[in-house]
Amino acid sequence: MSYTIAEKILVEHSNHKDVVPGQFIECEIDLIMVHEQLGGRIHREYEKLGLDYVWDPNKIFFILDHWVPAPTISAAEMHQDCRKFAEKYKFIHNIGMNKGICHQVLPEMGFSKPGMLIVGSDSHTTTYGAFNAASCGVGNTDLFYAYLKGELWFRIPHTIKFNISGNLPHNVMSKDIIIKIAGDYTAEVASYKSIEFTGKTMEKLSIASRMTMSNFALELGAKFAFGVPDQKVVHWIKEKTM
Repeated sequence: MSYTIAEKILVEHSNHKDVVPGQFIECEIDLIMVHEQLGGRIHREYEKLGLDYVWDPNKIFFILDHWVPAPTISAAEMHQDCRKFAEKYKFIHNIGMNKGICHQVLPEMGFSKPGMLIVGSDSHTTTYGAFNAASCGVGNTDLFYAYLKGELWFRIPHTIKFNISGNLPHNVMSKDIIIKIAGDYTAEVASYKSIEFTGKTMEKLSIASRMTMSNFALELGAKFAFGVPDQKVVHWIKEKTM
């Protein structure tokens, strides 16, 4: 049986052999990305329930990037709560606040690889689909559960393929492409669907431009958004992980 990219990755992270769009399954998570939301809500729920563990400190990528430097006392206190939580539960990948934006830093540090299942506290976690990882943002309740169990339920999404061809005019970039798609097909065209961007134009795009496509696919409602699975991705990842 042939699968879409999303179906293949979700199946490989579950105990199912066959799936169909619309089916609900539980999947094991490879990596959790979390930013300031750790200090916003998650640590409070842990305190309420008296919990004293996380599923795997080595599979949590923690970074501060949304309010850096802290613009208010409340933001500074949130950062402080985040750090205390990360230290208490011995997060291995405690990145801090001086590296950059989460969706840029995570792949640049070699944490986003083909076939992975990644969830994050930011809606634009779809960015890692540029590296053929199934990645998506989730709400605080889901993230809280993932911290404890290392797994989440998913609905197998239908897939939309955008075949993009032709040469881009001067000063027309990947963001222009995705905005054009949103304008032509509406911002709801991919609601809880997986997108696969294909075609000669996609193959020509740099990794950075492909990241822009996957990042902005969230604005189309996409659950996942995959770029072209080619050697350009492989070479880029090898450079970051050597």
